[in-house]
Amino acid sequence: MAIGFNLNGKPVTVTSEADTPLLWVIRDEIGMTGTKFGCGAALCGACTVHLDGEPIRSCQTPVSAVAGKKVATIESLSKDNSHPLQKAWIAYDVPQCGYCQSGQLMSAAALLATNKNPSDTDIDNAMSGNICRCGTYNRIRAAIKSAAAEMQKNARAA
Repeated sequence: MAIGFNLNGKPVTVTSEADTPLLWVIRDEIGMTGTKFGCGAALCGACTVHLDGEPIRSCQTPVSAVAGKKVATIESLSKDNSHPLQKAWIAYDVPQCGYCQSGQLMSAAALLATNKNPSDTDIDNAMSGNICRCGTYNRIRAAIKSAAAEMQKNARAA
């Protein structure tokens, strides 16, 4: 059975079984490897993608649940690390091992899409489902605040 959805702004059709986790469809059938497998139980956040703008765990979302919807992966932020979050991640030296970072960035992007000036509590709440085994939480929070400030500055300049 063919399942069609929009992936990073482009229509795609896949032929995976309806109950195949979206993570494996994205990685194995489509070949986009930015989204990572972490725990497989939707507990760590490494596999976070957006479904119609909301962060979801792709390891536990069957591909049938995204039929006709919009999915965005880490590759949707930018091809050249020019997204304010990516620039802030680099400036604040957030990644250590880097494994959780695509999920962290996608959760942060979802937060900033709805909250242009998040407080520490807002950030902590939005990021609470993402585990960083290297413990860079303070840098993650600082990078999100920096990206929010840059996005506000860019919006005023536009």
